[in-house]
Amino acid sequence: MAGNQSNITQGNLFAFVLFVSPIPTFRRIIRNRSTEQFSGLPYIYALLNCLICLWYGMPLVSPGIILVATVNSVGAIFQLIYVGIFITYAEKAKKMKMSGLLMAVFGIYAIIVFVSMKLFDPHSRQLFVGYLSVASLISMFASPLFIINLVIRTRSVEYMPFYLSLSTFLMSLSFFAYGMLKHDPFIYVPNGIGTLLGVVQLALFTYYSRTSREDLGSREPFIESYA
Repeated sequence: MAGNQSNITQGNLFAFVLFVSPIPTFRRIIRNRSTEQFSGLPYIYALLNCLICLWYGMPLVSPGIILVATVNSVGAIFQLIYVGIFITYAEKAKKMKMSGLLMAVFGIYAIIVFVSMKLFDPHSRQLFVGYLSVASLISMFASPLFIINLVIRTRSVEYMPFYLSLSTFLMSLSFFAYGMLKHDPFIYVPNGIGTLLGVVQLALFTYYSRTSREDLGSREPFIESYA
């Protein structure tokens, strides 16, 4: 029991670090009063993931793991704030697209809650929401693959923040251990994948950091805008 509590507490702490890691980006957006070429899609995906995992951790779905719901409720608040800031300072086309995606996220979440409560018994409800949370988490953890590809192609870690990679790895590792202790594959499978991807990111950071420092002054920014 003590091991469970220790792992979930550590996981919550590392998750909080992960949630606050975009603050420098949004300070820049507010200071410049523009989203520039930054993409808002990662925050939309993260919001949907937090909402699904929040629902999975609720007693109506999965009794006994309320702390999973707690950390994801905090994450959802952070992501909603980030999306709100992005929409505020985005140009008109991005503003409309992001607003539509935000409404779609809430619509999808409402459908998931309604369907899981009306069409499934308690055991089937946990399986239904669990599979959705696994898919959502794997998608979120797989999103750094673009950055990993970029690091290899440019031989630079300029666009892979170390503390973001470290906190992702530590959070995934803690929740992987928690899921193993709780015998919950819907927690340990996606977080195991997240742990492996975190190891890859940290290894690349270590390998390419020296090259990145040497070349940083001569490289043009490589930031694509998707939303």
